[in-house]
Amino acid sequence: MTDDTQQQIEEAASAGDFGVDVSVLREEVRHHYAQVAVAPTDEYHFHTGRRAALQVGYDADVLDGVPDRALEAFAGIAHPFHFGLPAEGEKVVDIGSGSGTDAMIAARAVGDGGSVIGVDMTSEMLELARSTASAAGIGNVEFREGLAESLPVDDGWADLIISNGVLNLVPDKVGAYREVMRVLRPGGRIQIGDICVDKPVPESAKRDIDLWTG
Repeated sequence: MTDDTQQQIEEAASAGDFGVDVSVLREEVRHHYAQVAVAPTDEYHFHTGRRAALQVGYDADVLDGVPDRALEAFAGIAHPFHFGLPAEGEKVVDIGSGSGTDAMIAARAVGDGGSVIGVDMTSEMLELARSTASAAGIGNVEFREGLAESLPVDDGWADLIISNGVLNLVPDKVGAYREVMRVLRPGGRIQIGDICVDKPVPESAKRDIDLWTG
């Protein structure tokens, strides 16, 4: 990122000018992912489920440890564990945890001495993640309602922060990354799978809600 681009982002964040009505965008995103939570096998403009997870690089053996109901509503776009699973005893935050697939993978990796907090803003996804984790006896993961720009997690709590296809949906990316740095302990790690572009996005596209959610 160039210094000019960084300055433009900071100025936009300060002014609250994100190119789109943030409240409308959040409602549209909630609507999309609420549908996935209650009807994961329906047709969507993105891939879902175990097949999607395998396509982006997850190991089948790792996915076998995820409850079926959570895995069938998986809607990630990449593999945040490509660079390795969290270590035993670590604390992990999953931003935009959705059905809980990544959070539960992390919970099994950190073991009883570690803990995982999944944060999501969609009540249907939170209900799905909580119920499946409880039924599977995964007691070291907790799912909290919240936003990427205002994480309900204490300062310096996390050894590792993960996210999968969520930060591209957040208008205030600077604010979201400020929260990442606030929650991450000194020397902690970030493993994020997401969509990036290397060309400026036209203002008309920034203001198109369908392009944000599609």
